[in-house]
This record gives sequence, structure tokens and C-alpha cells, in this order.
Amino acid sequence: MFIDEIKIYARAGHGGKGAVAFHREAYVPKGGPSGGNGGHGGSVILQADHDLNNLIAQYYVPRLIAKDGDGGKGKGMDGHAGKDIIINVPCGTLVWQLSQGQPAAATEDDEDEAAPPRLPSSASLRSVFRTSGRETAEEVDLSAEPSGPAPEAAGKGELIADLTEHGQQFILCKGGRGGLGNRNFATAARQTPRFAQPGEPGGEGEYRLELRIVAEVGLVGYPNAGKSTLLTAISRARPKVAAYPFTTLHPQIGIVEYADFKRLTVCDVPGLVEGAHQNVGLGHKFLRHILRCKVIVLLLDMAGTDNRAPWDDYHQLLHELELYDPAMLEKPRYIVANKMDEPVAEENLQKFKRKIRKTPVLPIAAGFDQGIEEFKKLIREAVEEAAVA
Repeated sequence: MFIDEIKIYARAGHGGKGAVAFHREAYVPKGGPSGGNGGHGGSVILQADHDLNNLIAQYYVPRLIAKDGDGGKGKGMDGHAGKDIIINVPCGTLVWQLSQGQPAAATEDDEDEAAPPRLPSSASLRSVFRTSGRETAEEVDLSAEPSGPAPEAAGKGELIADLTEHGQQFILCKGGRGGLGNRNFATAARQTPRFAQPGEPGGEGEYRLELRIVAEVGLVGYPNAGKSTLLTAISRARPKVAAYPFTTLHPQIGIVEYADFKRLTVCDVPGLVEGAHQNVGLGHKFLRHILRCKVIVLLLDMAGTDNRAPWDDYHQLLHELELYDPAMLEKPRYIVANKMDEPVAEENLQKFKRKIRKTPVLPIAAGFDQGIEEFKKLIREAVEEAAVA
């Protein structure tokens, strides 16, 4: 099962409350305050992992709740901190905040003296990224427009993180700080404070995780154009191949290897249909996976197997990409004519070149490994040129 979008609930651990205690031992009848501090609550942390390719783990565990910190104890003993939860997600995962909860405050001690002010809340609009073991804090402008297309962003909340590199971490919910014990409030005028701070509540909220596959080359075309067959021919990927449309129901990733050990990642996007920019045929679920591709390959069925003209397919594909996100047309794109082993394909190719002038076309027959080496050379040069630009 392939899951590329999931809604989750996350809650960090609450901080433990500080202790109210006094030092007692033989011959010290009136020792000073010795209440320990509460432990910090555990945080919920997302970590990008290039070994994962979908969000199926969160499909089965949609509630992520970290441990609370332990309360402080006497004799100056601090409580244990709650353990962090580290959730591995695939590279290319976007995090949208749907709501931010307001957890109930920890119970305060009912003592004769007034309790001190609570610790300032850490559930602010600060996102903490950890990369390679070094923690840095960044202010996130949540009013800024999220990267990516606008049509599907409505109703998803606010974009707060985009995890693209292996090992990159994002603190989804930060654990609450532990309260201070009464030993911290002793002064010359108040030597026996009988109060302590309660623990700070941990952050919580509802979030939507969305995967946009990170690949260098994206294969785009109509259903039954031969994208899966081409991916099988150029890589070790083995997507389902059959003689009917929509055989591929979710994106497939293939690794293209070269003799000099160079490697490229190619994404086979399920077939698009007219109206895909309006989510017809689950168009949004497919189109978003090519947003990160450096190069787009338009694969056309030059034989017209499904009674469609290749030049009409070409115009319609460009139209859908433009309506979904105009920036898609700014990416380098190449046209590949598939199924050239069919008798009518050569005639259609000549018509295509007359109708679509000044546009180079690479003819191949993926089912018979014809033109595969030329195609692998083409996408390698295209990716290298895109990297330089």
C-alpha cells in the first residue's frame, strides 16, 4: 500500500512539577528548602530518511504522544526528562499545521503562599531544526506563501516544514519545561518557600504530512503511454505492466545506473487525464510528485493506441501542467516518442514534427529496448545541464 498523505495528531510530553521539600537529618532540625526540579517533557521530532518511500508507518500510528517528565523529589533530586519520539519520514515530506491545541495546565500546589508566575510558554511560532547533531533555531514566517502549487493548498493549513535532506530533523511539538522546585525561590527575606512551579504543558496539534517525491527526472504522459515499461527498461524497478490504462496507481521510483557509476533517480507518475489540474482522476496526487523533478520527460504514444493523436496529447499535457503550476513549464522538458515498433508510428511521427516545429523528438520502443541507451544519455545530459543552470 502506498500512502503519500496522512493526517496525524501529535502531543509533546508535559514538564514535571517542581517539588516542595525541606532538608531533614539528624541534628539539622530546620534545614533549608531542597525541592528538586521537574523533568522536561519529551518532544515529537520528524527525521527525513532516504530509505523510506511513503508514509505507511504513520497510517497505522496516527497518534504520536511523547512521555511526560517526572516530578522533582526531595533532597534536591530532579525528575527524569521524558523520552523524545523520533519519527522517520521519507525525504520530500511537507508538514502542514491544521490546528494547534491548548493543553490543560499542570495541577498547581494549593499552599498558603501564592505560587510564582508560570514559565513563559514555549509553544510559540518557532521551529527548531537539527541537522548533523547541531541545533539551530529559525523563525518561521507562517504568513508566507507555501512553496508549491496553489490549487491543492486550500484547506491544508499552514506549511511549517519541508524535509528534503537525509537526516534533517524538525521538532513538530516541543516538550514542556519542568517546573522549578522550592529551593530555587529561597531568598534572605523568604527562607522557607512552600511553593514550587508546575510543569509547562507540551505542545500539541493536528498536522498533515504530504509526500512529494524527490527525483531528478519525471516521466509524464497519458495512461497506457508506456511509462512503466520504460522505467523497467532503464532501471531495476519492476512496476506492474499491463495492456490497459491506469495500470500504475501510484508513483514508482527507479534508479538508472551508468558504467561510470553515475546514478539518476527517475519517477514514473501515473497517467494524467484531461482535467488533472482540477484533481480529475486524482490529478493532484500525481502532479505534486513531479514538482521537485529537475527534468520533465513527456512520453507520447506515437502509435495512437487509444485512438488519440500524439500532437493532441502533447498540447493537453502542457495545458494541464501550466494550469496546475505555471512554474512547471519553466523546467527543462524533452519529448520521447514511444511504441515506434508499431507500423503507424513512423507516419504519426512525421505528422507530429510538421505540427510541432523546432521541437526535437527522441523515438524509442521501450518494449523492445530500442533507443534505450540514447534515452539514458539524454536524461543524463539534461540533468547535468539543469544542475549547472
